[in-house]
Amino acid sequence: MDPLGAPSQFVDVDSLPGWTDAYEAKQLDSHQNPVEKSPVDVRSPFPYRKDINAKIILWKGDVALLNCTAIVNTSNESLTDKNPVSESIFMHAGPDLKDELQKLKGCRTGEAKLTKGFNLAARFIIHTVGPKYKSRYRTAAESSLYSCYRNVLQLAKEQAMCSVGFCVINSLKRCYPLEDATHIALRTVRRFLEIHGETLEKVVFAVSELEEATYQKLLPLYFPRSLEEERQSLPYLPADIGNAEGEPVVPERQIRITEKPGVPDDASDEEGLEADLSFIGSHAFARMEGDVDKQRRLILQGQLSEAALQKQHQRNYNRWLCQARAEDLSDIASLKALYQTGVDNCGRTVMVVVGRNIPVTLIDMEKALLYFIHVMDHITVKEYVLVYFHTLTNDYNQLDSNFLKKLYDVVDAKYKRNLKALYFVHPTFRSKVSAWFFTTFTVSGLKDKIHYVESLQQLFTAIPPEQIDLPPFVLEYDARENGPYCSSYPPSPDL
Repeated sequence: MDPLGAPSQFVDVDSLPGWTDAYEAKQLDSHQNPVEKSPVDVRSPFPYRKDINAKIILWKGDVALLNCTAIVNTSNESLTDKNPVSESIFMHAGPDLKDELQKLKGCRTGEAKLTKGFNLAARFIIHTVGPKYKSRYRTAAESSLYSCYRNVLQLAKEQAMCSVGFCVINSLKRCYPLEDATHIALRTVRRFLEIHGETLEKVVFAVSELEEATYQKLLPLYFPRSLEEERQSLPYLPADIGNAEGEPVVPERQIRITEKPGVPDDASDEEGLEADLSFIGSHAFARMEGDVDKQRRLILQGQLSEAALQKQHQRNYNRWLCQARAEDLSDIASLKALYQTGVDNCGRTVMVVVGRNIPVTLIDMEKALLYFIHVMDHITVKEYVLVYFHTLTNDYNQLDSNFLKKLYDVVDAKYKRNLKALYFVHPTFRSKVSAWFFTTFTVSGLKDKIHYVESLQQLFTAIPPEQIDLPPFVLEYDARENGPYCSSYPPSPDL
């Protein structure tokens, strides 16, 4: 209520029905059992997650009226666009917003910039610039629109926001096809919530009457409200579902055409490999290949060239990646055994592996391998480092050499090329011996990248302490064995 007693025009997000509310009401009204009637043989790459669905709201209304922590404004590069969304935000925010925007000095396509909400119910406004769409530059437009949504969410995470109200970023003025853009919007939000779901309580999609039907149609693909809805939606997912963060993956949409279509290649060009169909999706046809037994026989006979071996390896990896995206890996993710943290002194991404959190005898190790690929695929496109905490591991936490060899054989070449260091923290004599045998006789090129780290103080000379999330038991163990951390210690020469 305003001071005069008139009802407020702003809308509290907590009063809005969630994405699952209408569905559950429909189930009850029709006296249907919400438990699924038919089994789901193949899981969607966007499986049913009740916890994620609880964060989603689809609302037909003006985003400027939402009482969220932040709302999203779609604009142009000079942040002066006159579209219905921007005009409403400017009208309700008041004149101070224009003055604030002048200080930002514009915003590039795909970027996100923050201002106060001023007279809005929302505390902040996140301004972003959607791409202009032309069919011949579709790839660039998809990547830019993904960046809009991803950067808005990342900004919300950095500012510890509880709720975000999204307008439809792809404005009609910029000619982006609504359905294509909605796919990108929904899958980007879904992937973000999978990884950083604990940072956001509510995500509202504020749509117009024109846009509502498209969102209603596509939301079940990415946020299915039951296993049955997941099963029904699976055939309607597009071939390109992006990587682990929802970002468009260009190579997966490319079909390579030979120089002379219809003309068989020279028989000497490694039988069974002449038709190199790139990985283009998760359906069965995309995974078809030649006579696998013949290829293996040729490998054993040393008759396959290095290029042919690389092609075969890439196809094998793509099949693993496809399966990783389709599998429900939430049980492996809950172990907190592999996660991304900050960057090292050279600006390289730091990935952490916690040995104690891997109950080797209790989990499906093939699913663990799939989870590793699912998480690492987009990390390894750039240089990165691994930190392995061997702290307080027991026999049932030890990864055997056969599993490690399989992992090393499966992962893509970029994993090995872009891995710049592996910090082995709190090693034991036995683990050092095992690592030496493994890197000497089983795999090649890894020995020089391993650094044995006896204390966290040594690790902090390569990775600043504020850039790495340490499990509490690791800190306690190190303090007990090596004394509390002191920044005045000299750098370790080993790192």
